[in-house]
Amino acid sequence: MTVRALRRSRPLAALGLAAGLLLAGCGGSAEADSASGSGHDHAAGEAPATVSGPSNPYDGLYLQNPYQKPQFTLTDQTGAAYDFAAQTADGPTLLFFGYTNCPDICPTTMADVAIALQSVDQDVAEKTHVVFVTTDPARDSSAVLGEYLARFGTGEAPAIVGLTGDQAQIDAAQLAAGVPLAEEMGQQHSSLLLLYGTDGEASVAFDAGNTSRDIAHDLALVAAG
Repeated sequence: MTVRALRRSRPLAALGLAAGLLLAGCGGSAEADSASGSGHDHAAGEAPATVSGPSNPYDGLYLQNPYQKPQFTLTDQTGAAYDFAAQTADGPTLLFFGYTNCPDICPTTMADVAIALQSVDQDVAEKTHVVFVTTDPARDSSAVLGEYLARFGTGEAPAIVGLTGDQAQIDAAQLAAGVPLAEEMGQQHSSLLLLYGTDGEASVAFDAGNTSRDIAHDLALVAAG
């Protein structure tokens, strides 16, 4: 399924699903699944995301119960250890789980992020961290991630950080972030792009139904907060 088709198939009624439990099959279908394990702070059956309401200032998916920034250390595209929580503490942070061979969701999301960073004030772009964690560590080495993410770089923001590790580390990072474990060798994975503030909480996220304009709007809000 292409991103365009996924957007058409996502009516407002579907937003009653728990956004953190949405799995996107790149080149396949999107479905809701249940997550297990520690690290997800939302109760089973709860729907933490909404798109309307008087207390919702966001254009993305409003997380009524904010997701907490996870703590994990993986290997970046230079081969160095990267402590996610520590190295993203000083600015807004966008976190996405995907893989470099993805034909649609992943490159579209990264392109939207790049456009958003070019749309916001330069000082906001310069202090924003963007982190892409592979769900396919068997194929996505540090070198592969570096080459892939360089395609989405902008002059206004730091380079996107690509992270890999062994399968156990990747699984632990997903659970710590509150998203379900990727399936089918990483090809079916969470579609959420999470946006954390410097308070360590994500009150908004984005999926294939959102645009670069939505990301830019909400990034400016979070950076100002």
